[in-house]
Amino acid sequence: MGLIAWIKEFFARRKRKPVLGLALGSGGAKGLAHLGALKAFEEEGISFSVVTGASVGAIVGALYAKGYSSADMVGIVEGLNRREFSKNLHPFADLSFAERFLSPYLEGDISSLPKPFAAWATDAKTNVGLPLKEGNIARVLTASAAIPPFFRAVEIDRRKLYDGAFSNAVPADLCKEMGADLVIGIDLSAFLRKEEEKSVLGRLVGNALNYVMPVKYTEDCRSRGYAFADVMLRPNLHDHSATDISFAAMNAMFEIGYREAKERMPEIRQAIEEATRRVRKAKIKQTRKRDPQKKGSRV
Repeated sequence: MGLIAWIKEFFARRKRKPVLGLALGSGGAKGLAHLGALKAFEEEGISFSVVTGASVGAIVGALYAKGYSSADMVGIVEGLNRREFSKNLHPFADLSFAERFLSPYLEGDISSLPKPFAAWATDAKTNVGLPLKEGNIARVLTASAAIPPFFRAVEIDRRKLYDGAFSNAVPADLCKEMGADLVIGIDLSAFLRKEEEKSVLGRLVGNALNYVMPVKYTEDCRSRGYAFADVMLRPNLHDHSATDISFAAMNAMFEIGYREAKERMPEIRQAIEEATRRVRKAKIKQTRKRDPQKKGSRV
């Protein structure tokens, strides 16, 4: 290999960076922890090129893919009419109110987003999960977040869809399929209350709801994300509810997400360094495979 060609290959190898993916999990109001984690990433100068999400994770992910900062998203949440939102929390409510709320912030189709993005939903008929990579953004997000019994299914392409959490709570596998070399996942439900911690009434209500649910949780809906995430953040939201939209609770959940990301930052940095080495080695191998004469070249 000539000197000029070697220099070009050297710097091309140095510039190659891993594609970072972010997979955001479901959890309702606990999604404020996602915003806290995003603030920590912003402070560390870490940005993501591919984003996926389920339920509230899909909403936050779409906003991120659009270009909103964590502070922007906090402002959107603060602008939510809580009284109006609470009125719509009744059995199998129509999610058109949420679609109207999201539309001004996320107008147009998924293809218009600056970053690759996909939401995850669950088919009401088959109970099988599926990625939503195209279509009207606001409508796709409501389908991914339509958790029964609070909301009815959202219809897209003649399919009735429910919350993605039933089949893939943290869609890290989808993030990898979309080209991410490394995926950071955030599981908002890592510290759910155990059955014995719930009141008798709470257990009875839970059992009754499970009986009438139009979709069921798949066996691997929670573990699936862990198999594909290189780092899984697990903010401890044990003491918080997915339906608590009080300012005090949201501030607390934001802070918990922020602290979890900050405390795990050394692990995240190491994972990024390892991914960088992997992709650069793969680049060298690919280059030499195309040009066999370079196999014996100096590196």
